[in-house]
Amino acid sequence: MSTPSSTSSFSPSPSPRRTAYISRNTSETKVQVSLSLDGGPLDLLPADGSNFINDGLRPPQNQTAKTHASQITFSQQIWIWSGIGFLDHMLHALAKHAGWSLRIRCNGDLEIDDHHTTEDTFLALGTAFTTALGPRSGIARFGHAYAPLDEALSRAVIDISSRPFFVGNFGFKSPMMGTLNTQMVHHGLGSWTQNAGVTLHVDVIKGDNDHHRAESAFKALAVACKMACGRVVGKEGEIVSTKGVL
Repeated sequence: MSTPSSTSSFSPSPSPRRTAYISRNTSETKVQVSLSLDGGPLDLLPADGSNFINDGLRPPQNQTAKTHASQITFSQQIWIWSGIGFLDHMLHALAKHAGWSLRIRCNGDLEIDDHHTTEDTFLALGTAFTTALGPRSGIARFGHAYAPLDEALSRAVIDISSRPFFVGNFGFKSPMMGTLNTQMVHHGLGSWTQNAGVTLHVDVIKGDNDHHRAESAFKALAVACKMACGRVVGKEGEIVSTKGVL
C-alpha cells in the first residue's frame, strides 16, 4: 500500500520549457533578451544590425567567449552584456539563482549616461518574463525569500498578479556602484515590474556595503521568482485567483 509523499508539491518543470525572445529597439537603445524560466539551452542571439564599436562598452560579437557575466553549465546558459558591468553582475545573479537561462545584449547610449540602457534592459527583460510565463495558470503565483551576503540581508516578496506595483527600499550609501548609478537599481526593478506584470516588494534589511546590499536584494528576488513561477502538481491549467483570472 502506498503512503502519501512527504516531498514538496512542486514538480520538476515538464516540457515544453517556458521561453521567450524579445527585441526592443528605440532611438536610444537596442536590447535583445532570450529567456528560459526553466533553464536549459538557448540559441545565440541574432545579429542586431548595430555597428559594433570596440570601446570596451559595446557587446562583443562572439557570444561563446567568456565574459564577466557569462556562465554555461549543464542546466543553465547565461550570457549578459549591457556595457554596465555592475548591472551585468546583478542580472547574472538574478538568472543564476532563479534557475533561468538568459542571454541579454544591449547597445545603449552610454555616452550620455546609464539611464536608458538600464531602463530599457529591465523593460525588455520584463516583457520576456511575462511572455515566457504565458497564461499564468498552474503556478504558485506567490513567492518570498530572504538572502544574505555577508553582513547584508534582503527580503523579496512577489505576486504574479498582473497588477504592476513596486516598492523598494535599498538604503544605498554611495551614489555609484561601478558605473551604475544607485538610483537605477530602484528604477530598473520598477521598470521590470511594470512589464513583467507583478507586484514586488524588495527590502534591504541591513548591510554596510552597497555592493552586498544590492547583490543580496537581487538574490532574494531570484529565489522568490523561482518559487512564484513553480508549477504546482494538481493545479495544471488552474488560475490561482478568487476572480478566476490574472
